[in-house]
Amino acid sequence: MKVKQLIEQLERMDPEQEVHICYQYGDYWRTQVAPPACYVSEGNVTFSAYHSMDALSKDPKDDDEEEDRDADKFRDVVLISNERIEG
Repeated sequence: MKVKQLIEQLERMDPEQEVHICYQYGDYWRTQVAPPACYVSEGNVTFSAYHSMDALSKDPKDDDEEEDRDADKFRDVVLISNERIEG
């Protein structure tokens, strides 16, 4: 999803409605939890084979340990979260 698509969808909704983040908790029952969204920020992600999805990453230019990583795999994205993201 692109920011413009998110804006288009949000424009059709009640501006007073709360925003929550929904995800699977990872328990046996596959419970869907929905904590409130508290922060919107920009971050950097790259695909994690271990998680089979994108994961937050450090800027590849700042990573001294893995200089051979392909910078094209890192993407700047908008992050919506329920806790402050340090980075």
